[in-house]
Amino acid sequence: MSTNQHMVIISLDSMGFRDINEHQNELPTLNKLVNGGTWVKSVTGIYPTLTYPSHTTIITGQYPSVHGIVNNTKIQPERRSPDWYWYQGDVRSTTLYDLARQKGLTTASFLWPVTAGSKINYNLAEIFPNRIWTNQVLVSLRASSPLFLLKMNHKYGKLRNGIKQPQLDEFITACAVDTIENKKPNLTMVHLVDMDSMRHRYGVRSKEAMEALHRLDNHVSQLVEATKKAGTFSDTNFVILGDHYQINVDKMIHLNTLFARKGWLTTRKNQTFEYNWSVMAKSCDGSTYIYTRNFKHLDELKERIARVEGIEHIYTQDEAIKRGADPACTFMIEAKAGYYFTDESNRPTIVEQVDPDTLGEPDRYCGVHGYDPDKPGYQTTILFNGPAVNEGKTIEKADLVDEAPTFAKLLGLEFKEKLAGHLIEGVLKQ
Repeated sequence: MSTNQHMVIISLDSMGFRDINEHQNELPTLNKLVNGGTWVKSVTGIYPTLTYPSHTTIITGQYPSVHGIVNNTKIQPERRSPDWYWYQGDVRSTTLYDLARQKGLTTASFLWPVTAGSKINYNLAEIFPNRIWTNQVLVSLRASSPLFLLKMNHKYGKLRNGIKQPQLDEFITACAVDTIENKKPNLTMVHLVDMDSMRHRYGVRSKEAMEALHRLDNHVSQLVEATKKAGTFSDTNFVILGDHYQINVDKMIHLNTLFARKGWLTTRKNQTFEYNWSVMAKSCDGSTYIYTRNFKHLDELKERIARVEGIEHIYTQDEAIKRGADPACTFMIEAKAGYYFTDESNRPTIVEQVDPDTLGEPDRYCGVHGYDPDKPGYQTTILFNGPAVNEGKTIEKADLVDEAPTFAKLLGLEFKEKLAGHLIEGVLKQ
């Protein structure tokens, strides 16, 4: 196989196997890419199946327990809006984009999670202001490539409406198209979130989510066309992937409310709690971490959690570590389909029906992810297309950790450390 020096990775957040399997013929761009490339149909994610841990696995080939991004947000129980793992400084493993830079390749990234403060050449980092003394422009300038960000905002800022969808994806796509055409980066990573947002708000198979899927197909078409205008299409390999799928929900589990009633944490009025906790839940939506400090009643804790409606499984610390989750947790709790966890500490009941009128507010969803990646019908997917990729081929299954070593091979790069994943056999031409 000859090495091709351009790659465009497009993450369609929350795209599952079902989306292509059931709608391929409605999606002209994805249909063409599948038929002319290699489709790895069923991809098993990592635990927890959240956006930030998943996207870090996608470009490191490691599980969260190794790369360090074990959740979307950090443990800050006293904050109603905790910090996310925005900055690459939290990543403990080698990334694909750093490998590319070390080989002298140029890199571009558009809202790819956990890239703030990185050395990506053209970077629009995913970050938002959650302190009252700052704003979107200031945090973005600090996290991204400043002059590049200012130029893109000047040219395409009119397309966006804060972080609302689908306008944000329109803005990101326009910036990525402009960069591909004018900068011709060797590695381009694009993260589009329209469908994930619609699934959270309206449900996994909702009309709104399916409309978003069609919009995403059009965005992929724009990005492919950009390589043609740039003159790089003939040696560009394209990757279109999902990071996780979603499951519809209608009930919330508030374990911190249970812990407060037991006296294991002290609540505040805004659903946060004091930092003197001895037991706390840290939600991953479809699952939750349980952390303890100086706490000796683990059997009682496990027994109380097991009695809660909607609990499907309790993983011990050792079991959580084997599944690649946070080694610091005491337990990892899996919810049944239809249930999800919040961090709220002072609700009227431990298990609560989601009020439809609250959908769209923080922690109020119609669909979520974060579950065990082995849940039935919950797999994501990935497709490859380009001069180095086999045509008209399907591969039944792979793991999310297998994607990074496959990307590296396509770009002629090599990870020095031992990866959890392996090259997906059959994707690349011999």
